Amino acid sequence: MHWPFCLAKCPYCDFNSHVRDVIPHERFTAALRQELAHDAARTGRRSLRSIFFGGGTPSLMRPETVALIIQDALHHFDAAPDLEITLEANPTSVEREKLAGFAQAGVNRISLGIQSLNEDSLRFLGREHSAGQAVQALETARTLFPRLSFDLIYARPGQSLSAWETELREALALASDHLSLYQLTIEQGTKFEALYRQGRFTLPEGDEAARLYEKTAEIAGLFGMRDYEISNYARPGAESRHNLTYWRYQDYIGIGPGAHGRLTLDDTLLATRRHRAPEIWADRVEQRGSGSTEETPLSSEERGREALLMGLRLREGIDLDWFATRTGRQLAECVDPTIFEAAQEENYLSLQDNRLIATDEGRVRLEALLGALVL
Repeated sequence: MHWPFCLAKCPYCDFNSHVRDVIPHERFTAALRQELAHDAARTGRRSLRSIFFGGGTPSLMRPETVALIIQDALHHFDAAPDLEITLEANPTSVEREKLAGFAQAGVNRISLGIQSLNEDSLRFLGREHSAGQAVQALETARTLFPRLSFDLIYARPGQSLSAWETELREALALASDHLSLYQLTIEQGTKFEALYRQGRFTLPEGDEAARLYEKTAEIAGLFGMRDYEISNYARPGAESRHNLTYWRYQDYIGIGPGAHGRLTLDDTLLATRRHRAPEIWADRVEQRGSGSTEETPLSSEERGREALLMGLRLREGIDLDWFATRTGRQLAECVDPTIFEAAQEENYLSLQDNRLIATDEGRVRLEALLGALVL
């Protein structure tokens, strides 16, 4: 469920987010509910394992809006006993005050966009909160939600290995059961792309970036958190069930402006996409029930590629019997045979018990490995 509005546009962010002086809450609440009902009518009463309010900044939503959408989802689908309901929030004071309302609405997992515990870095990243507000939000959230996650961005300009270790240890001492730890990357079309191209700042690269990644996994492990996905760390059993749906290449419905989905209808896997512009999306929903701009049947070749790109991010890797069933292809049809053999010889990939896994060595260089391996 994508809520597209933010207080400000972060310079590193390429998500579909928009700043508005006035947010039309009533209109967008009605449109989100209408689009959800539209897709539910197509899918029938499937099992519902997770709901994820992402953005944008979904903590700018009214708690009553969140409650209505959760109620609708429970009406349209058969909720799993351990249904996970996550909402992304920022630790500004205005959003922190609403956390109790989100818990009352039914949210049982909160994901806080902390990004850093360093004041200078928060200003560089364009964040609207201070380190003190971040800690206050974490402490408040821990009293309200049974599950808590937060994000940090590392490999920032000038960040040394020792400085990151100190910050990460501080964060892990505050953590509950899950952390998302992302290396800062330069995304096309962002403010940071222009500044980086102008030479206004540099980022750790190569061996330096690899050492930061390896240190991240090492320190997280000391606190009982394992990197179950390339950038996500959790205590056993606390993995994000919703995000595992993406990485395991299962079905999900994307509702809201710019939302993407993967949905099987009549034995055909569709790639769905909604219009990115919030107002145009709302117009389309009001006119025809959905803001969809594209529904593309995915070929077996496309399914194989997507399943590999997503599944090899996971430490558990990919079950090849499941892969063949989901994609209609065998692994050998989807990878470059020479690269595949070399990757195994270099211990970047492991094939055992009919499961393909990226090793620790492979995970360090996963982006380059996937670019060469996957056809």
